[in-house]
This record gives sequence, structure tokens and C-alpha cells, in this order.
Amino acid sequence: MNQTQDKLSKNVILTIAVMTSFLTPFMGSSLNIALPSIGSEFSMDAVSMSWVVSIYLLSSAVFLLPIGRIADIYGRKRILLLGIIAFTLFSFLLAVATSSVWLIVLRALQGLGSAMIFVTGVAILTSAFPARERGRVLGINVASVYLGLSLGPFLGGILTESLGWRSIFWVNVPLGLIVIFMILWKLKGEWAEAKGEKFDFTGFIIYGASLICAMYGLSTLPGLTGVLLLIAGFLLLLAFIWWEMKCRSPLLNLNLIRGNTAFVFSNIAALINFSATFAIAFLLSLYLQYTQGMSAQTAGLVLITQPVVMAIVSPLAGRLSDRAQPRVIASIGMALTAGGLLYFTFIGADTSTGIVMLGLVIVGLGLALFSSPNTNAIMSAVESRYYGVASALMSTMRMIGNMLSMGIVTVLFAVLIGRVEITPDYYAPFLQSMQISFAVFAALCFLGIFASLAGGRKA
Repeated sequence: MNQTQDKLSKNVILTIAVMTSFLTPFMGSSLNIALPSIGSEFSMDAVSMSWVVSIYLLSSAVFLLPIGRIADIYGRKRILLLGIIAFTLFSFLLAVATSSVWLIVLRALQGLGSAMIFVTGVAILTSAFPARERGRVLGINVASVYLGLSLGPFLGGILTESLGWRSIFWVNVPLGLIVIFMILWKLKGEWAEAKGEKFDFTGFIIYGASLICAMYGLSTLPGLTGVLLLIAGFLLLLAFIWWEMKCRSPLLNLNLIRGNTAFVFSNIAALINFSATFAIAFLLSLYLQYTQGMSAQTAGLVLITQPVVMAIVSPLAGRLSDRAQPRVIASIGMALTAGGLLYFTFIGADTSTGIVMLGLVIVGLGLALFSSPNTNAIMSAVESRYYGVASALMSTMRMIGNMLSMGIVTVLFAVLIGRVEITPDYYAPFLQSMQISFAVFAALCFLGIFASLAGGRKA
């Protein structure tokens, strides 16, 4: 392949990765705005509404690592294509859902399609671009994620008010079809560095059961069932590690972890960061629409502040991580995020919109400085044959972190509000649960600074 063809091929790969990275966060952030409308149509309480988000995260988390391994063995392009097809199909079915149960079940299935997309996009980019360009393209890819997050609340608000919440899912259908066409038409070649190796099905069963117990247990705290499920999840995790140590072709090669300080601590930092930040949009969407009385469209315009900042700064942070130590840039970002979350603990029923937006700017800047340098640190710490698994593990940290974030909020809702619809009588306990959530998230991010700093040095 000559230089011109190589450049064209890379541009095609980057374009498809950017499009797929845009699609899922766009839908997720749009859905946050639509949750009050969905809850009203199906008479869902606050805890049930949180499950519309949480079940998607749980499903994605369970399948990410196994799919990453499958992609390394059978081909990342193939899994990416299947993921987009599944995501598009379930978006169509969600648009015609007739009950809250049907909605939650389909969201779980959509999470499987999303897992295929999450795993393969970053792995293909890392395979196609040399280390000297990796920070730049990963920064562009992260920016596309944040662009999806930016447009989601704005367009989601317009769609919800104009055409109803179902239109959010309808919009994803043509977008998904365009991506499918691009992959079939333009994406040449395949990436399967672990071709011929066997898939660890036993490890997958143990791993999946461990995550389901832990994540569902978290959502049922502080009850006894929740405690028992968390203990079961921990014991199953130990069983998974034991099995992987003796398995010839493991789901997770523990050599990726042993002695690989940059990989381990950068993943821990990612887990903490997502645990502390995912629920921000969920909480503020409810806060702006319930406590502040905003329409879905107006709330979306406010929430767009954070991802716009992230979309602008992420490519710059990615380029910077090609020239400086990624862990240092990521740690600065984590510290800024902690400060923004602490800032949110002081907002109340009468807080002005400008004050809320300033907090979103601080958090957005922090997340942009953290995300692409941290991704660069993780993917640069492993061999090419493990890119799928490394990307999957990084995405698993994101999904588990997102689930933990929603789990913390769900527990506080259950304790302080109860299983009731959020009406004016419950605005005070809702505000209290939101403030406590932000305090917990700020403390987590403060600890995350040290994990990020411990991430090792770039060679």
C-alpha cells in the first residue's frame, strides 16, 4: 500500500470510528432529557426510571470483555458491523415499546449492541495508527463522543417536546443504517491478531454472573438482598481470577495486569472517574425540569454546556498526551473534575442557571483533560494482539463506573425519596439526595487523582 492509499485508509477508519463513537452517547444523553416524559407515560417511579439507564449499562458491562476477546479472535470489523446492526434494530423496537417492562428489556438488548461498538472502535484505531499519532486520533474519537453528548440534550429536548420521546429512538435508525453502509462499502481489511485462539466460555459465565450479582446487588442496597448479592459477586470475581490463572486461553490474560502499572492504575483511574461523573446529566436533567421548572428543550440547552467544552478541548488534550506524560495531564483533569463536583454540592432550589452552567464548564474541562490522555496511556501499555481486550477492559471500567454512579444515586433515591413519583412534595428530599450524591462523587474524584498519578510513565 503506497502512502496515499495508506492515508486514505486511515481517514476512512477514523471517520467510521468517529461516527460509531458519536451514535451511542447521542442516544444516551438524549434519553436523559426524555426520562420525565417516559416516566409520566408509563407511571414510573424514580427508581424505575433509573433502571432505564442502569439496565443498559449492566448489559454492556457484562458483554464488553467477552466481546473484546471474540473481536481479537474473529475480527474487530466483523464485530463492529454486528454491533451497529443490533443497536439499530433495537432502537427501532424501542421506538414502538408499549410498556415500561418492554422498554427496560429492550434497553438491556441494546446494551449488547453498544458493547460491540465500544470495544471495536478504539481497538481498530489503535491498530491502524502508529504510537506517534495515537493521542491525536484518540482525542478526535473522544471529541466525537462528547459531540454526541453535546447534541443529545439539545436535540433530545426538541424531539421530546415536538414529536415525543419515541422520536429519539427513531432518529437512531437512519444514523445506524448510514454507518452500516459505510462499513460495508469503505472499511477494508480485518484486524484479528489472536486468530485461531479459543474463547473461554467458562470464564465468561463466571465473569458475567459476578458482574450481574454485584451490579444488581448495588441497586438493591441497603437491603439484605443487596448485601448478599454483593458478597456473591465478590466471591465469583475471586473464582473468575482463579479460573483465568489456570486457563490456557483465558478471557482476560492476567499478564496484562501483572507488573503493568500504567495499565492497572490508568484503568482504576478511569473506573473512579466514570463512577463520579456519569450520573451528573441524569441528576441535573431531573433537577432542571422538576426543581427549576424548565422544559425538556431548555434543560437540554443548559446541559449541553459540559459536553461542548469536552468536545472542544479533547483533541487538544489528546495531542498534548503525544508530547507529554499522559498521567500528568489526566491527573490535572481529575482534580478539576473533583472541584466541579464539589461546586455542585452547593446548588439549591433557587440557584441561577448561570451558576449551574459554570459548574458544567469546570467539569467539562476536567473530563476533557482526563479522558483522551488516560485512553492513550491504557492502549499504549499493551501489545497489539491484546488491543481488543484492553479496549474492552477500559470500556468495562467505564460501564461499571457508570453503573456504580447510577447505583449510588439509586440507593440515595430509595433511602431519601422512596419508590414514588417525584412531585412537588418530594422536591426537598430529591434536592438533598442530589447534593449528597455530588459530595460522594467529589470525594471519589479526589481519590482518583492519586490513582491517575500512579499510572506510570510513557516510554
